[in-house]
Amino acid sequence: MHTIRSALLRWKVVFFRDQHLSHEQQIAFSRQFGELTPGHPVFGHVDDFPELYSIAKHRKANRHSGQAEQRPWTGWHADVTAAHNPPAASILRGVTIPPYGGDTQWTNLAAAYEALSKPLQVFLQGLRGEHRFSAPQGATASQEYLDLVRDNTLISEHPLVTIHPETGEKVLYISPGFLKSIAELSTRESRVLLELLWEHAVSSEFTVRFKWEPGSLAFWDNRSTAHVAPQDIFALEFDRQLYRTTLVGEVPRGADGRASTAIQGNPVLAAHGAAY
Repeated sequence: MHTIRSALLRWKVVFFRDQHLSHEQQIAFSRQFGELTPGHPVFGHVDDFPELYSIAKHRKANRHSGQAEQRPWTGWHADVTAAHNPPAASILRGVTIPPYGGDTQWTNLAAAYEALSKPLQVFLQGLRGEHRFSAPQGATASQEYLDLVRDNTLISEHPLVTIHPETGEKVLYISPGFLKSIAELSTRESRVLLELLWEHAVSSEFTVRFKWEPGSLAFWDNRSTAHVAPQDIFALEFDRQLYRTTLVGEVPRGADGRASTAIQGNPVLAAHGAAY
């Protein structure tokens, strides 16, 4: 487990092939690295497995309508950064995988920060952004989605530059799917700066693309990466089913020493599941 954790901290995401685990085995493996959150704090969990979240092909079919704007950063996100203490890491297991398509990409947000100019790095260290759940830009949220978000509201203000609690690296903490505005800037300034940073962060030099197979595992550090789910699968006739566990995280702290602030909602604590 020490070797896996060391590799994770160095490379940000690690992959395993031919790990045909049951739900119980995935949960037991994941617990070797820390406490597990509920499957999802807003969208629930797999029946009888409170730590497990189902990543099914059509899981978002009833959440939004209309066509989301397609920008280079569309769909990219770190998991649940609307929470005061976003997950530390996630482990995703492939079960039903299409013969082609359906790849997932990750980007290294520590490397993205390092590649910025020094003046911009310094400027960003004093800024904070508001993270919340919302429909993708251009799409319309369904009433079902709005009800779930209202009943499980999570809104937090995080530093744009965080310090990784284990490596000490500075991280560009700009989850495109959740980050809506920069507190200290005007609406126009915020939009222009965020679009610049998002486009930079998803540049190919910071990213890796993983082709899934049945039995594949992806284990990523949610504190220093963002990822994007595939969109090509919706034009294919094949099914796709994965399952995710997430590790309880701590409250992020900025390069200026200030911790994140909870605007609304409670911290995401450990799930209370069975012992496997």
